[in-house]
Amino acid sequence: MASSLNESQFQCSICLELFTDPVSTPCGHNFCKNCIGEYWDISDQCQCPLCKETFGRRPELRINTSFREVVDHFKKMTVNEGCIAATGEVACDVCSGRKIKALKSCLVCLTSYCETHLEPHQRVVNLKRHKLIDPVENLEDRMCKKHDRLLELFCRSDQTCVCQFCAETDHKHHHTVPLQTELQLKMIQIQRSKAVVQQMIQDRQRKVEEINASVALSRGNAEREIVDSVDVFTALIQSIESSQAELIEVIEEKKKATESRAERLIKELEQEITELQRKSTELEQLSHTEDHLHLIQSFYKQTTLPKTKSWTNVAVSQVNFLGCVRNTVCQVKNSVEDHVRKLSATDHPVVLSAGFAPELKKMQKYAVDVTMDPNTAGPWLILSEDGKQVRKLPRKVKVPDNPERFTKDVCVLAKQGYNYGKHYWEVGLQEKSNWVIGVACETVPRKEFLSPEPLKGLWTLCHRDGKEYVAFTENPHPILPYPRPQKVGVFLDYEEGQVSFFDVEAKSHLFTYTGCKFAGKIFPIFDPCLTAERNEVLPLMITMVQVN
Repeated sequence: MASSLNESQFQCSICLELFTDPVSTPCGHNFCKNCIGEYWDISDQCQCPLCKETFGRRPELRINTSFREVVDHFKKMTVNEGCIAATGEVACDVCSGRKIKALKSCLVCLTSYCETHLEPHQRVVNLKRHKLIDPVENLEDRMCKKHDRLLELFCRSDQTCVCQFCAETDHKHHHTVPLQTELQLKMIQIQRSKAVVQQMIQDRQRKVEEINASVALSRGNAEREIVDSVDVFTALIQSIESSQAELIEVIEEKKKATESRAERLIKELEQEITELQRKSTELEQLSHTEDHLHLIQSFYKQTTLPKTKSWTNVAVSQVNFLGCVRNTVCQVKNSVEDHVRKLSATDHPVVLSAGFAPELKKMQKYAVDVTMDPNTAGPWLILSEDGKQVRKLPRKVKVPDNPERFTKDVCVLAKQGYNYGKHYWEVGLQEKSNWVIGVACETVPRKEFLSPEPLKGLWTLCHRDGKEYVAFTENPHPILPYPRPQKVGVFLDYEEGQVSFFDVEAKSHLFTYTGCKFAGKIFPIFDPCLTAERNEVLPLMITMVQVN
């Protein structure tokens, strides 16, 4: 047995490997022929590397054939001991006693061979024609049970492997092709499935990156919002210090909620990625198998993609905390409202815009291109060619009565509708004494008079008779802007359910609807109003947003 021999006995002391063409020096030591030759070629004198005995002239060395046979036998025994078939491995069908691990299986002989017993198939001409594959068990499964012939055809009609006799009898009128032809088709389908899986993995990895980026921006926005809130509240009286702490708590909760949702989505994405990577590995292994029958029989099971979620419309919205500061400041509004009225009555300017200027600037980043839809315009209106202006006509004109047109009210909707995200646009008012602007749901009635309130699907700001400004909440909310707004910015945050109005030039907040329950698309709405002032022909204008 090789285990009873000492490997060092068969090692060359120069290369430390098992002897190759061993030779003996006159002093009785053994070396590989090439090793001792190269050693003497670079030495100044001819001596033994082990005992250092010096020879007068370079000995003529010959290969020790007997010792070489012993070394070769030791090598063979070592290799065989290391190749004994383990549990689960395919063993050589020819080996007697301890079975050596099979190197190949022959589909003609229906036998598995180790390296030694495979040698005739590599040497004999007729055996060289046999089909060899990586070792597999149960070679009899590759034989037709009915005709005892090799399964070498594939019936596409019945999706099963058949032999030549089957193709000429039971499957005579079926569409049969050689296994190799069907294999090529299946390999193409596997490659396509691999490409689909890889694309799905890449899409989800990009979605992970997108979510991480969104979380990072939300975290940065949260930190900046906290700093801004401190600046605002330090400018107010001591009585609102407690409100500042509450605001920070709300911001932190929103940030945590966003991060928590992002973590859940990332975990779900990573689970899908892991499952898809596993499927990709399985497909890769399947694409390299030489076991064609196994590939075809297990094709549909192996190429069925795992159930995954559609992530196209999944996103973690950036939390910009717009309105948080404003809502908190509104808590102390009643304590200063009388003073504001007094200042307005005496035509003294009220500077309330400083705290809202940064917020307005943030909203302006979400500016969108809005144009009015002539198909919705009431019969008293005329639109400019570019859809940016709407003017009231002195009398009603004849227009097509299409379903989307307002017929009782002087309204027009924008072409653009929104069912997600944040959007901002600005409306020029000039010196108009009557107007209504804001947003409306897609299902707002078109053939009856509208009540511009949230219960009817409208969230608007109204200016009446050149005097009051009103937001139509449950109890109409009067607004006291000063000076008179010449341009109003409208901000829609669909996910947060908010609609805000700003005096653009004064950089001051006018009003915000919160807790809005949107359903479907939300459209900008414009109403230049029918009034007793028939000579008022000034238009409402959608203006370009300019961020300072």
